[in-house]
Amino acid sequence: MHNIEKNLVRVKRQIFEACKRYARDPEEVTLLAVSKTRPASDIEIAYACGQRDFGESYLQEAQHKITSLQDRAINWHFIGPIQSNKAHRISELFDWVHSVDRLKIASRLNQYRPSNKPPLNILLQVNIEHEDSKSGIKVSEIEPLAQQINELKHLKLRGLMAIPAPHEDFELQRQPLAKMHEALLELQKNHPDCDTLSMGMTADMQAAIAEGSTLVRIGTAIFGPRLT
Repeated sequence: MHNIEKNLVRVKRQIFEACKRYARDPEEVTLLAVSKTRPASDIEIAYACGQRDFGESYLQEAQHKITSLQDRAINWHFIGPIQSNKAHRISELFDWVHSVDRLKIASRLNQYRPSNKPPLNILLQVNIEHEDSKSGIKVSEIEPLAQQINELKHLKLRGLMAIPAPHEDFELQRQPLAKMHEALLELQKNHPDCDTLSMGMTADMQAAIAEGSTLVRIGTAIFGPRLT
């Protein structure tokens, strides 16, 4: 058994056990394999093991992988910061974008989404702990931006994404994640189709599942240390 296959089995077991521990349905939690910096051959191995959702952060790197694997039934997620001049290709290539934090970017994604493709799934990135080093909107800005995105016919607002500051303490990990869950519940009052809460990585996956994450972004625990 290849290491990637072993790792996937272990991560999926951890997700299942966390869901059981916190009274969650495992079917509600999607595993997103973060494949940035990894070769297409690694994605092939994970795909052969049944993995279907993959996350990329760098457009230039992702283009080659998406093209070479275009005959695979992969859901491609863009999870990195978006530059305006990259929005065109991102909109054409990806199925999901997790990092929308302003109307300008949303409008460009909408403008360039091919009409023969389904609407692009959009998550709003929230800077839940107001970190200067991170992108994202404030909780108070979620609803106004959500209303604007709903006017863009080639986009489909699906929910929220966050990257909280790292904490080793489990309870400290849970605090910002709980705020994100509250923010999603508030968003759903006016936007009931918003069903996705993208939060939780290798180090805080357990806390994220405890606080309602529906999509965990796992890279290192599947593919090993990041390649540069």
